[in-house]
Amino acid sequence: MNFDFDAAVTAPFRMQPGLRRRAPGAPALTPLAAGSRHQREKLAVLSAFATQALLQAPGFDAGPALATLCSTAAAEHPQHWQWDGRSATATRLGVRVHLADGRVEQTAGGVFGLGDELPRCVALQPPAWRLATLLALTFAEDLAIVDATSARIPWLAVALPSHWAPEDKVGRPFAEVHAPVADGELLRRAGEGLVALVCGSERWERFVWTVTDHPRLHAHPQRVPHERWAQPALATWAEGLPRAWFRSEHQTFVPVPGQRQAVFTIGVEVQTLPQAVCSRARALRLAEAVASMSPAVLAYRGLTPVRDALLQWLAARAAALAGAQAP
Repeated sequence: MNFDFDAAVTAPFRMQPGLRRRAPGAPALTPLAAGSRHQREKLAVLSAFATQALLQAPGFDAGPALATLCSTAAAEHPQHWQWDGRSATATRLGVRVHLADGRVEQTAGGVFGLGDELPRCVALQPPAWRLATLLALTFAEDLAIVDATSARIPWLAVALPSHWAPEDKVGRPFAEVHAPVADGELLRRAGEGLVALVCGSERWERFVWTVTDHPRLHAHPQRVPHERWAQPALATWAEGLPRAWFRSEHQTFVPVPGQRQAVFTIGVEVQTLPQAVCSRARALRLAEAVASMSPAVLAYRGLTPVRDALLQWLAARAAALAGAQAP
């Protein structure tokens, strides 16, 4: 999902907005193949824990933002998404949602499993949430709406959170949402100005990453172990095959015309650490970033117990890759 390793992994490491303008024509959404990892995890979450993933502040109207997102999806990926203002169709998945009454229609034969998993999941949601659910199952990105008038996040459709609970963030001011972030004073001070910027006419993106012991895309704090880096995982570091994963997010902002709002997309990816650290340059860059993290950031990211082991592994990885890549 277009994660830019070189732009995202920098030293000294700082918790900062890190915004950059998106390249013209760069898509905000990534279509999912039927039965893909993202789709299956989202399907499981939206079938069992929808009230923790689909959230809206009282009185907020998500209609204009959803219409903008549907138009964007149809323009970027016409072979996957059709939109006429009255209904939305996930063409490759064979599911349509009618806006007037929330009716769900299966337009083609099932694409995986028993064949009706996707329309059943969409129909399981309240009518007002069925369009958002279809978007969530069609595209890899999680979704939120940022409102510049209130500097709040009044709407969320987040099935794959990265160790945070969406139900604790909905409707809260930007500064409060980021209050737990270690060394995040720059983010909190940017607050209203940052929200106003991403809700303007330009299109922005940013990247977030961490090293984690959690392999799934879905990392709601209620469904991950509270004790991080259990001993069996630590033992594998010395063998050079760490049970560690590189978790990344590609975040984009799609402005909503005339609303002082933006749709915030969150594209989560999880790779094994060796997959992500596939070159000597990457090993060295990641080591420099981790080595420069403050104790507060290491604790916030759950890396304190493995900092030294991680740096040792990255040094060994860099040496091994240097040998393998030598002419």
